[in-house]
Amino acid sequence: MGMDVIDYDIFGDDMQYVEIELDPGEAAVGEAGTMMFMQDGIEMETVFGDGSAAQAGLLGKLVGAGKRLLTGESMFTTVYANQAGAKRRVAFAAPYPGKIVPIDLSRIGGTLICQKDSFLCAAKGVSLGIALQRRLGVGFFGGEGFILQKLEGDGMVFCHAGGTLAEKTLAAGEVLRVDTGCVAALQPSVDFDIQFVGGIKTALFGGEGLFYAKLTGPGKIWLQTLPFSRLANRVFAAAPQGGGRQQGEGSLLGRVGGLLDGDNS
Repeated sequence: MGMDVIDYDIFGDDMQYVEIELDPGEAAVGEAGTMMFMQDGIEMETVFGDGSAAQAGLLGKLVGAGKRLLTGESMFTTVYANQAGAKRRVAFAAPYPGKIVPIDLSRIGGTLICQKDSFLCAAKGVSLGIALQRRLGVGFFGGEGFILQKLEGDGMVFCHAGGTLAEKTLAAGEVLRVDTGCVAALQPSVDFDIQFVGGIKTALFGGEGLFYAKLTGPGKIWLQTLPFSRLANRVFAAAPQGGGRQQGEGSLLGRVGGLLDGDNS
């Protein structure tokens, strides 16, 4: 059974959302908590796993839900089906600043490997699975651990990359070294390994960590400039609870306001 064919529009710049247009009887599947709005006539149903044909039956649903649990996601996804007699739209919003990446799986061989929290939504029928890292080094030091998400099918998927997106195509044997957190997605034909940054001084004081990702073609890769972990670390470091010092909003009144609303308690 093929995927539902869907039309879409992406809106916004740094905080984007995608509107998916569904014909009568078509459906989309979304990650829990990503829905922004939906028009009248669209019915939503929370299901175990991803609702694809690969997860038919109780056992298939349990296996699918278990795979999602391993990637750190919810065991449930939500299916949005158009039950009206005309076209209807449903929108999904990005969880933090970045870009929504539309990818047609049928044009890249039917499979995409991506970081665990990047999946946003897809045409119903796309299978959401797991990809285990074969190398211990990649699992321990590759930034995303042993388990990545694997999206399979022939329909549209929408992933989210933090910051600005860079899409590159590597030729056979071409090597690109990347900060481990900046790898958003890649085709399975790309070899993903990790490499020590170099000398002890560079490793300790270079500010880029001990390892970087070594990506070897052929295949496409999608890189992000702002991994969520980097954003979270900066926010936590600047927060008073993390040892940061609150900055006043231009005058003494900024600090007085902070005392009144409890920010400095």
